[in-house]
Amino acid sequence: MAPTPKVGFVSLGCPKALTDSELILTQLSAEGYQTSKTFAGADLVIVNTCGFIDDAVKESLDTIGEALAENGKVIVTGCLGARQTENGVNLVADIHPSVLAVTGPHATHEVMAAVHQHLPKPHDPFVDLVPPQGIKLTPKHYAYLKISEGCNHRCTFCIIPSMRGDLVSRPIGDVLNEAEKLFAGGVKELLVISQDTSAYGVDVQYRVGFWNGKPVKTRMLDLVRQLGELAKPHGAWVRLHYVYPYPHVDDILPLMAEGLCLPYLDVPFQHSHPDVLRRMKRPASGERNLERLDRWRSICPQLVVRSTFIAGFPGESESEFQHLLDFISEANIDRAGCFAYSPVKGASANDLPGALPEAVRTERQARFMAVAEAVSTRKLTQRVGSTLQVLVDSAPALGKKGAVGRSYADAPEIDGLVKLLPPEKISKTLRVGDFTRAKVVGTDGHDLIALPI
Repeated sequence: MAPTPKVGFVSLGCPKALTDSELILTQLSAEGYQTSKTFAGADLVIVNTCGFIDDAVKESLDTIGEALAENGKVIVTGCLGARQTENGVNLVADIHPSVLAVTGPHATHEVMAAVHQHLPKPHDPFVDLVPPQGIKLTPKHYAYLKISEGCNHRCTFCIIPSMRGDLVSRPIGDVLNEAEKLFAGGVKELLVISQDTSAYGVDVQYRVGFWNGKPVKTRMLDLVRQLGELAKPHGAWVRLHYVYPYPHVDDILPLMAEGLCLPYLDVPFQHSHPDVLRRMKRPASGERNLERLDRWRSICPQLVVRSTFIAGFPGESESEFQHLLDFISEANIDRAGCFAYSPVKGASANDLPGALPEAVRTERQARFMAVAEAVSTRKLTQRVGSTLQVLVDSAPALGKKGAVGRSYADAPEIDGLVKLLPPEKISKTLRVGDFTRAKVVGTDGHDLIALPI
């Protein structure tokens, strides 16, 4: 028998790119391909790229170059694959002309067509089995669920719509079917992602879809409610990411208070000053965000909010930046990240007047993080003495020497951790993917220290 063809795979970028990678890997597995852990041991390599900021572009191009050097047969997909040079030539093909094929993001069909051309499939996908939930790149106990592709906003610092297109919401029945399979496959935390989760269904005018023979509207509220009901029998979490602060998000907070989804919102505020937000062409008003946060917390007091911000945006004055620092303190953002503004090729913000020197941008980023970390530390300290449910991510020796997990306040890889001490009870064990109750006894930077009980 001919050896099974092997494909090397590298997935770079955000969770939305990760879900694209999972779709491709699922199809590869369904068709009988194997994956290779090394470039040299593969028959060809697929690189799923990121093309949003300069560092990501460099990492993607370097990875493509490394794969070409070690293997020679490379297919490129993802956001960088959609970018062009000033002369209208595909950027990846211009820099690495020996790649076999280049596609943009969300292009499973095109990627598979290229694979078939250069590495024929070994057998028929309709008679071979893969896990019902597909192939996942995350640990078995959590998974990302992408509910839409693209974005209708035209933020001046962002080029994602030019790469991923306008908003296209997935049919709600398809989303719920995927979620059901993930929970059945052992997923204990489902992370809902998109470019704009709050806009789910806008493109199809919130039309009624069907799931299990019942009508369900294609909109955020109905989706979250159904996901929460699906999660219940499995004792699983549902976590929401990329939630723009539109008024209808208020309707989600009672579901959080009921326990249908985690009281956690990832809200990309980006700034607080109305003039900066206008220059950014952000879809939400900065003046009302403090009111929104107060209203959300009045409905669900345990709510945790994480956000990202940009310091040093073109034209940002010192007073506008101070407005942002004041906002962070007053808004009590639990987890905040900050980027020093970096020009992205193709973004309209590059043409705005008042570009700031790099030294000023990085200095403001540092000042922002100092304030944000003080707020975060204060809020973490308030948790000492409380008891939390913790999802275990790592537990060597069944946790006898301690373990690492996360509370509802911590999304994987972007927030803090709960460092679990060795259990006092000899009989208590900890396993990856299990929940445990733990009492918070201290803090360690961005992390909590807790004792399993």
